[in-house]
Amino acid sequence: MLTQENLINFLRHNPALTVSTLEKEASIPKGTIAQTLAGTRNLSEKHLVALFPILSKYGYSDSLYEKARVISIINHKGGVGKTTTTSSLGEALARRGFKVLLIDLDPQGNLSQILGIDAPESQVAQALLNHAIPLPIVEISENLYLSPSDIELADAEIQLILSVGGDLRLKNKLQPILSTFDYVLIDCPPSLNKLTISAMNASNSCLITLLPEMSAVKGLNSLLQRVMEVKTNLNAELVVDGIVFTMVKKNSVHEGIKENVKSSVPFRVFNTEIKHLVDFQKSQILQSPIAKFSDNSEAAKNYRDFCDEFIQYLQVVK
Repeated sequence: MLTQENLINFLRHNPALTVSTLEKEASIPKGTIAQTLAGTRNLSEKHLVALFPILSKYGYSDSLYEKARVISIINHKGGVGKTTTTSSLGEALARRGFKVLLIDLDPQGNLSQILGIDAPESQVAQALLNHAIPLPIVEISENLYLSPSDIELADAEIQLILSVGGDLRLKNKLQPILSTFDYVLIDCPPSLNKLTISAMNASNSCLITLLPEMSAVKGLNSLLQRVMEVKTNLNAELVVDGIVFTMVKKNSVHEGIKENVKSSVPFRVFNTEIKHLVDFQKSQILQSPIAKFSDNSEAAKNYRDFCDEFIQYLQVVK
């Protein structure tokens, strides 16, 4: 049964669908859906019944968005934009009306610091080590939430290695709240350790951030091998969403490496690239998300464009 909430969610995921076309095909009054999206009216049961077969033709099903899509942002090398991508993509999704949970799974706690949470009293480590403690969830802004961490997570990782079901702890903690969110983005540490494996085990997919330089590209095969090991032994549903190039400079070296990667990997390389821009460095110094630091900057626009492309890609997946 189509609900108004599911209709709105489907249209957010499919911005190419025009409301006028849907209204015409469903034979409902012009402006009905637009007013619903604006929050000025509610659709009647008659309208929802008329819209259901039309939306189904465009890929809708009642189970399509029942649970959040969980995405691990991964790379075993540091300084390749994982945290910036997690915070910026999460913020861009939240601005489009999606309810997003960000999980800081890096003991450095950079994601938490960027979002204004220093030395959190309640954090991910405590939830992973104690079955009775749920994941802490802090509201950052409208539709955007955070499960924070700091260096305490490093000690927790050692205990998880020795714990029964250590790889499953994060997945089990997420299960009760998946219906609450549209997306869960996990900022992973710069290593292929227990925390990264736990994140991939809890995820539907992985997004790889990659700096187009040889030092970063050389370890790509090892990273993909670890993803396949998790898929084979722990999480058969795990897929790689693709690679997004970060800190891209306009020179022949970066261009050559990008072309080499595109021709050698068996999955998507996103067209949108995150450029090497000074605003990213300035926002990190001020511990501020890029959109909050400078919403009209080219850096913020990079991630808004990537968010658009990522949402379009997910429609192909679903």
